Amino acid sequence: MTDLSTTLRPFGSAWARIDKVALTGALIVLTLALFDAPEVVPTIGETLESFAGTLPYILFAVAAIAVMKASGSERLLDGAFTGRETRMIVVGALVGGLSPFCSCQVIPFVAALLAAGAPLSAVMAFWLASPLMDPAMFAITAGGLGLDFALAKAVAAVGLGLAGGLTVKLMAATPVFADPLRSQPAVGGCCKARKLTLNWRFWQEGERLRIFRDSGWANLVFLGKWLMLAYLLQALLIRYVPAELIAGVIGGDGFGPIALAALVGAPAYLNGYAAVPLLEGLLAQGMNPGAAMAFVIAGGVSCIPAAVAVWALVKPRVFAAYIGFAFAGALAAGTIWSYMA
Repeated sequence: MTDLSTTLRPFGSAWARIDKVALTGALIVLTLALFDAPEVVPTIGETLESFAGTLPYILFAVAAIAVMKASGSERLLDGAFTGRETRMIVVGALVGGLSPFCSCQVIPFVAALLAAGAPLSAVMAFWLASPLMDPAMFAITAGGLGLDFALAKAVAAVGLGLAGGLTVKLMAATPVFADPLRSQPAVGGCCKARKLTLNWRFWQEGERLRIFRDSGWANLVFLGKWLMLAYLLQALLIRYVPAELIAGVIGGDGFGPIALAALVGAPAYLNGYAAVPLLEGLLAQGMNPGAAMAFVIAGGVSCIPAAVAVWALVKPRVFAAYIGFAFAGALAAGTIWSYMA
C-alpha cells in the first residue's frame, strides 16, 4: 500500500515553491474578472501607474541596501552599544531607526548584544525603533505619503526608542525587567549571510559584487511584489469602498480614530512597504492623518515578525512591556501628528 505522505510530498513541495504574494494578486484579479469584468483593465492600469510613480524610490532603496550589504557597512554598528548606559540608549534608538536589519536579522544581533552584556534599556531602544524605519522604508514612505510624513515617522521611531529605553533604565530594578532573558533564547534566523569587513570599494572584489547583485535582486523582487499587491488593493479600495465609510470610521477629529488605528495596527499590518499604498488610499478616502501615523507605529512594532524577534529572547513580562511601549508610542505619535498635519 502506498504511503499517503509519500504521495502528497510532491504537492507540498510544489506549494512551497509558489510565491504566495503573487498568487494572492492573481486570485484577486481573477475574482474581479468573475464579478466585475469591465473593471479589470482600469484597475490593473491604476495599479501599474501607481507602481511606476514609486519605482524611482524602489530603485533607490534597493541600491542603498545592496551597497550596505556588499560594503560591509553594517560593521559600523559594532561599536554602537558601548559606553555609558544613557549614551547607549540614544545610540540604540538612532541606529534602530537607520539600520537595514530585517526582523530575522535582529534576533541573532540582539542575542549577541545581550550575551555581551549590553543593558536591556539600550537593546529595547534599538528593538522599538528598528522595525519602524530604515533607508528603504524611508524612501518608500516619502514616495507614497510625502517627505513630511516620512520624516515624522523617523522622528517618532527614534522618539519611541528613546522613551522605551529610558523607561527600562528607570525601572531596571523592578520585577518587570529583572532577569529579563529566557533560559535558552532562540538565536537563529533566516538570514545566513556572514558579516563582511568594511570596504566601501566593494566593486573591486568578486564576492562583494555577487552580494551586491544578489541582495539587490532579492530586495527588488521583495519590494516589487509587495508594492504591486498593495497598489492593487489600493485601487480596489478607492473603487469599491465609499469614502464616507472610511471617513466615518477612522476619519474626523478627536482621539477615537487614533486609538482605533493603534489597536488594529498589529492584526491589520501586512508589512511596512505594503502599508504605504494602503494608507495612501485611505487618506484619500478621508482617514485621519493622526490615525495613519498611529497605524504605522503600532503595526510596525507589534507586527508578527518584529514581535517574534522579541518573544524569542525575553520573558513574557518584558514582551508585554514591549507591546505596551508600542501602543503608547503609537497614541502619542498619532495625536501629535494629527495636530501638525
